[in-house]
Amino acid sequence: MKVTAIRQHAMSLPEVIEEPHFDYSSFRVRGKIFVTAPPDQKHIHVFVGEQHREAALAIHPEFVEKLNWGAKVVGLRIRLSPANASVVKQLVSEAWLRKAPKALQAKFAGGASHSND
Repeated sequence: MKVTAIRQHAMSLPEVIEEPHFDYSSFRVRGKIFVTAPPDQKHIHVFVGEQHREAALAIHPEFVEKLNWGAKVVGLRIRLSPANASVVKQLVSEAWLRKAPKALQAKFAGGASHSND
């Protein structure tokens, strides 16, 4: 999987913008970062909640690992070369849902409720 495919998917979600975040690219919904991509383009960081994070770690250890910020786990680091594209796109969508305001979530999900973990 390539960062260009992730960019295309992320930018297809409502109200997403891409902005620099230090030397990384970041994808944001109303100012909140839900995905970052470092310049090497070999992996991405996806900021999903604990429930989605733990499930992905258990099911896809070949390309998913914990993303730590100090002692805290804040999301997932996804290695792109072995990654399953549909799984990555689903995780990116879940990260978007987690960061998007409730009204925007409802618009995107057709009114379905989603937890913000």
